[in-house]
Amino acid sequence: MRIDKFLFCVRLFKTRSQAADACGRGRILVNGVAVKPAREVKEGDEVSVKCNPVFRSYRILALLKSRVGAAKVPLYIVETTSQDDLLKLKLMSDMARVSFGVRDRGAGRPTKKDRREIDRFRGYEEDVDFDVVGGDYLDDDFNDDFDDEIDGFTPDFDD
Repeated sequence: MRIDKFLFCVRLFKTRSQAADACGRGRILVNGVAVKPAREVKEGDEVSVKCNPVFRSYRILALLKSRVGAAKVPLYIVETTSQDDLLKLKLMSDMARVSFGVRDRGAGRPTKKDRREIDRFRGYEEDVDFDVVGGDYLDDDFNDDFDDEIDGFTPDFDD
């Protein structure tokens, strides 16, 4: 069976073309050697998939004819990645969640208060405030400049 088809069938990639692209870029190793998408694999081969910053390793237990459900994947491959590498992946994932401000699943959209706290944490400050009722600027410098221009001006209306 081709390596790109196998990786797709055991759900390591969403599409076969993604698996083929990964092979072409050198992100897939079979028994420690970078392979092309057409490489044939057999039972007992060690497949490594690059997940920055580590390679996740799997041993092929059996070959299959078509894509299987997620519950049946353990019948065909077993993960052999070291605990140190899995810990690195977990730490990278946790760091990404903190740095990008990812919210917990099911938490919903942030409230107005939450959004303001997020903005303060990220260092965003609003320079210009709007009056909620009238939509007018509350920025004093803007109002002073505008008032200076129209002081003493009376519009002349022709009826």
